[in-house]
Amino acid sequence: MPNSSPSTTNQNGFVRVRGAREHNLKNVDVDIPRDALVVFTGVSGSGKSSLAFGTLYAEAQRRYLESVSPYARRLFHQMSVPQVQAIEGLPPAVALQQQRGTPTTRSSVGSVTTLSNLVRMLYSRAGDYPAGQGIIYAEAFSANTPEGACPTCHGLGRVYEVTEQSMVPDPTLTIRERAIAAWPQAWGGQNQRDILVTLGYNVDIPWQDLPQKQRDWILFTEEQPVVPVYPGYSPQETQRALKRKEPPNYMGTFSSARRHVLHTFATTQSPLMKKRALQYMLSTECPTCHGKRLRRESLSVTFAGLDIADFSALPLKRVEALIRPFAEGKARPQAHDQDHPEQAEVARRITQDLCARLTVLLDLGLGYLSLERSTPTLSPGELQRLRLATQLYSNLFGVVYVLDEPSAGLHPSDTQALLKALAGLRQAGNSLFVVEHNLDVVRQADWLVDVGPAAGELGGQILYSGPPAGLADVEDSQTRRFLYPAARSGEARTVRHPQGWLQLEGVHRNNLHNLSVQLPLGVLTTVTGVSGSGKSSLISQVLVELVAGQLGQAVEAEEETETDPLERAAAPETGGRIVGGLETIKRLVRVDQKPIGRTPRSNMATYTGLFDHVRKLFAATPEARKRRYDAGRFSFNVAKGRCENCQGEGFVMVELLFLPSVYAPCPVCHGARYNAKTLEIQYQGKNIAEVLNLTVDAAWKFFRDEAAVHRALTVLREVGLGYLRLGQPATELSGGEAQRIKLATELQRTGRGNSLYVLDEPTTGLHPADVERLLVQLQRLTDAGNTVVVVEHDMRVVAASDWVLDMGPGAGDEGGQVVAQGPPAEVAQAKASKTAPFLRRFLGE
Repeated sequence: MPNSSPSTTNQNGFVRVRGAREHNLKNVDVDIPRDALVVFTGVSGSGKSSLAFGTLYAEAQRRYLESVSPYARRLFHQMSVPQVQAIEGLPPAVALQQQRGTPTTRSSVGSVTTLSNLVRMLYSRAGDYPAGQGIIYAEAFSANTPEGACPTCHGLGRVYEVTEQSMVPDPTLTIRERAIAAWPQAWGGQNQRDILVTLGYNVDIPWQDLPQKQRDWILFTEEQPVVPVYPGYSPQETQRALKRKEPPNYMGTFSSARRHVLHTFATTQSPLMKKRALQYMLSTECPTCHGKRLRRESLSVTFAGLDIADFSALPLKRVEALIRPFAEGKARPQAHDQDHPEQAEVARRITQDLCARLTVLLDLGLGYLSLERSTPTLSPGELQRLRLATQLYSNLFGVVYVLDEPSAGLHPSDTQALLKALAGLRQAGNSLFVVEHNLDVVRQADWLVDVGPAAGELGGQILYSGPPAGLADVEDSQTRRFLYPAARSGEARTVRHPQGWLQLEGVHRNNLHNLSVQLPLGVLTTVTGVSGSGKSSLISQVLVELVAGQLGQAVEAEEETETDPLERAAAPETGGRIVGGLETIKRLVRVDQKPIGRTPRSNMATYTGLFDHVRKLFAATPEARKRRYDAGRFSFNVAKGRCENCQGEGFVMVELLFLPSVYAPCPVCHGARYNAKTLEIQYQGKNIAEVLNLTVDAAWKFFRDEAAVHRALTVLREVGLGYLRLGQPATELSGGEAQRIKLATELQRTGRGNSLYVLDEPTTGLHPADVERLLVQLQRLTDAGNTVVVVEHDMRVVAASDWVLDMGPGAGDEGGQVVAQGPPAEVAQAKASKTAPFLRRFLGE
C-alpha cells in the first residue's frame, strides 16, 4: 500500500488505525494526521464511510460513552461497536451527517440552531410591552409550550372542523346510499342507518330534501340514544315491530357523524383510519392568532416594531440587519427605557450573541432561510450546514469533526464559503475528517485517504494515505484520474435540439412569483443556480405536481412521519398552469433519493422485480415441482417458506439496555432467512439464500442464460451497482444508491418513449467516475425519445446536457428568476449568472 507513513518521532500527531474490518474494509491499517483537513475519497461503496463513520467516529463515540453514566447512555443514538483491532491517538469526535432526524413541523431552523431560545429571551427581557402588561417569561413565546400556545388552535396555527359539506360530499344521495361519507364504510355505517330507521328518520329520500334541523341532528348532535335495532327490516316493518314491542336483534347506540370522525381521529392507533378521518376535517387559519400560533399576550410584545412571529418569518439576512444597531448600541428598546435602564443592556448583550451566530450562518450561504422554516422542508445539505454553523460558533478545541459530504446540495460559489468555514474549524485546533466527492473540496485537503479500488467486495483497501500530490502516482486510484486529468481531446459533443417546449405560466411557490418558463422537450436539461434560488421549487414541486395533475397520476406523498397529522404544515398551494407542450408527454417519472423501503425486508431484488423471475426459476426446478412448491414458497415474507424463528429477517435483535442493541444471526437459519425445507431446493447448485447473497456482478455471470434476469442485472451494473448484493436490505443503502436502483428499474422498461424524467441532484453521493456512468444512462434515456430534467450543481452533468436553465440571481427573496437559458456554451458566457464562471472553467479545462 503506497502510504506516506509518519515517522516514529511524529506519531503523537496521528490517529493510528489497525485491523479495521467494518463492512467491506479488508483488515486495513492506516495512519491519519490530527489538526488537519483529511479527505476520504473513493468510488461510491468503496468503504470511505465505513472507515470515517463506521470505524473512527463509532469508536470515538463508544469511548466517550464509556465515561458517562449508564442512564445517560440511553439518551444517545448509539452506533454499533466497530470491528477494529486497535485505534490510538483518537480525540473526542463530533459527527455531522446528512440524516434528517425525525421530521416534524415543530422542529425549525430556529430550534436546530438554538437561535429561537435567544430570540425568546430577547422578547421576554428586552421587548416592548403594552402599558400595564406584566413581564412574560421566555417559555410563553414558544408555541410548543402550554404557556405560549394559542388556546384556540393549541399552537398549530390552524383549526380543524367538520362541516356538512365535508361529511356529505354528494347531497343528492340518500342516507341508505351512503350520503354520509364520514360514517364507517362497513357494518358500522349500516348500524347507524338502521338506528336512524328506528328513530323514524327517512333514509330513502335525497339528503338535500331532509329538513335542516334533522340534518344538523344526524351530523352534529352530542346525544347518544340507545335504541332497538331490527337489521334487514324495511322502515314500515321496523315501526310495526316497535309498536308490537318485538324483541330486537340488538340494542344500538347512535353516534353523530362529527362525533364519529373526531373520536376516530383522537383514539385510533391505525394511521390509515387517522388519514381517513382527516379527509373530513377542514383546515382553516386560526381566527384567534391568525396562524401565528401564539397567545395574544405573547403577540402583543414587540421588538424593533415586530411581534415574535413576524420576526421569525424574516430571512436570516434581514434579521441580522435589523438587530445589528442594537448590538452596536446605536438603537435601544422603545418602551420603559427610563424605568428599566437594564433593558438596553440586555438587548445589547443578546443581540450581540445573535449577530455573532447569524454571521456564521450567513457565511455558509444560509441567509435566505427564516427561523420559522420547518426542518422537513430543508435539504439534507442545508440541515448539515445548520449543524456545522452551531459547531463553528461553539469554538471547541481538539475535537475531530467527521463530515459526510458537506458540499452536497451546494452550488460551486457556496462551496467557497464552506471551505472557509472548515478552515476556521481547523485553525481553531480541530481535526476534520471529511468524506467527499467534490473535487474543489478534495483539492483543499492537507491529507488524502483514497479507498478502493472499486466498490463493495472489490473495495475496502487503502490505496493511498498522504499529501494530495502523492496520489498522482497511484495507478489503481479512480480519484487520481479526475484530480489529475490528462489533456482533453478537442472533440465537441453534438448538442440535441429541442423537439418542442413545455410551457408553464403564472408559477407561484416559495420564492417563485408569477414566473413563466419553458422547458425543452426531447433533450437533457439541467436546472442550475445557487442553493435556495428556486430550482427544486420549480422542478421537483411545481413541474411535478402540474404534470402529474394533468396526466391523472398521483404525486408520491412526502415521507410519512411519526408526528400527529395535525402538526404537519398545510401543503402549500401550487400556483401556475401548463399552457402548451404536454400533448407529447404520456408519463411522468420522478427518480428521487427516498429509500426504496423502510425495513430490512425491502431490497434491490424485490424492488426491481428481479426476484419474481428468480423465484419462478426455483419453483420450476424438478424437485420443487415434485414437492408442489410454488414461487411464493421462495419469498422470505411468506410463512410457508421463511424461517419462523426470525420471521424471515435473518437475524434477531438482542436488547442490551444501556449498550447498543446487538443484531445477531438467527440461531435457527443462521441468517439464511428461509426454513430448512425451502433451502433444500437448488437451482444450478445454489439455494435461494445463496443466490440472494450474490453480488450483482456475480449474479450476472450466474444467470447469463436467463434473458429476463440477465437484462435487469446488466442495467444495474451499467448504473454502477455491480458491487451490491441482491438481497442487501434497503436500510443499508445510501440515497444515491436508492436513486440509481430506481433509475435502473426504469431503464429496464424497454420500448418506452415520451416520458418526462425528473431527477433532483442525482450526483449526491457519487464519485466522479460514477457520475460518468450516470450520464451515460441519462443520455440513453434521452436518446430513447424521453425528456430528462435534472436539478444539478455538478458541472460535469451541466456541461454534458443539451440545455441549461439557470435560476437566481441569488437565494430566497433574491432568487426565483430565470437568469440565463440555452445550450451550456451559451450559458457559460451569461454575465448575470453565478453558474457561468464555473461552467466556463469546466468547459475550458
